[in-house]
Formats: sequence, structure tokens, C-alpha cells
Amino acid sequence: MKKKILVIEDNQQNLYLIRYLLEDCGYEVFEAMDGKEGIEMAASISPDLILLDIQLPTMDGYVVARTLRQNPELAKTPIVAVTSYAMSGDREKALEAGCSGYIEKPIDPDTFPTQVEKALSGKL
Repeated sequence: MKKKILVIEDNQQNLYLIRYLLEDCGYEVFEAMDGKEGIEMAASISPDLILLDIQLPTMDGYVVARTLRQNPELAKTPIVAVTSYAMSGDREKALEAGCSGYIEKPIDPDTFPTQVEKALSGKL
């Protein structure tokens, strides 16, 4: 059975690239364009991994991560922040919010599939 990955990302170009790379690796990809939609979709599909943009409209990724962690069914689901925030302390802020890993944008097509594989195995 294909692993399910939920991508919560509001930028169409990033979403297209992520979907392309993930589907090319054989994953089943679900998309949400904002935090509210992402939280609802995560609860309904129980993904194996959530890739979460931090800069989202109306509700930022930190709030989304904290909200997802409050759902007992998603408490152990890996959540990886995928963000262009690369300042000192941003990684720590994402981890404190409940993310289990961090991938910096721009996404590198050569390393992204390996990073996703590590996230799925809990090694990111």
C-alpha cells in the first residue's frame, strides 16, 4: 500500500514540485492550501507524513502543528516543516510547535526524496 503524504502549502509552484517529486517516488499525495483545510484533511485521511509550510494564510504553520498534535490519532504522525524561514531559532521554533523535522526551501529535487524517506522512518 502506498504511503499517504499530506502537503499543506499555499504556493502553487511549490505544491506542484513537491507533488511531482513525491508521486515520482510512489507516494499518494494529498494537498491542502491552508491550515484549516490541512487540519481537517489530516483528521480524515490519517497520513503517514505531513509536510507543512510555515508561512500560510490566516493560520501559520506553528499553530497548525500545535493543533495537529492535540489530536490523539495524529500525535505520532511525523510533521515536517518545509519553509524558507532559515534564521537562527526558526528550526527550534518549529520543533517546539510539534514538528519532528525541518526541510529548508527552496526544495532541492536531488535531496528531497531522501529527506522524505528519513522523515517517514523518524530519522530526519
